[in-house]
Amino acid sequence: MSINATLIIQIIVFALLVWFTMSFVWPPIAKALDERAKKIEEGLAAADHAKAELNDANKRVEEQLAHTREESTQRIADADRRAQDIVNEAKSRAVEEANKIIAAAKAEADLQATQAREALREQVAALAVKGAEQILKREVDAKAHSQMLEHLKAEL
Repeated sequence: MSINATLIIQIIVFALLVWFTMSFVWPPIAKALDERAKKIEEGLAAADHAKAELNDANKRVEEQLAHTREESTQRIADADRRAQDIVNEAKSRAVEEANKIIAAAKAEADLQATQAREALREQVAALAVKGAEQILKREVDAKAHSQMLEHLKAEL
């Protein structure tokens, strides 16, 4: 065989190999590569979509945090105002109660002073009667002279 015949046979075998590869081997490989490229493209699109969703979620979280901070600040301010109102109310009730106690104590003191004056008047009247007995050297009847003694008490 000559080089030409071998070369022609090798060209024919090579052509058959190329045809066989292009017909039966290359389409499944190309299909697999296309599917893989499509999956990669879908994955990248999903990643971009997930990144956009993450950014939106982060924005919503920041907005919610800001709203929560504002609400917390408002609640703290309301609680402070309420506490101040309670303290002021307690102070005013304490002042009212103190005024009532002071008024009751003054009334009690006035009553005791009046009672002490009455007791003192009675004692003075008794002493006056005793003194008059001593002066007159005779006994003065307290029952008989009650009107006079009442007048003496009133003068004292």
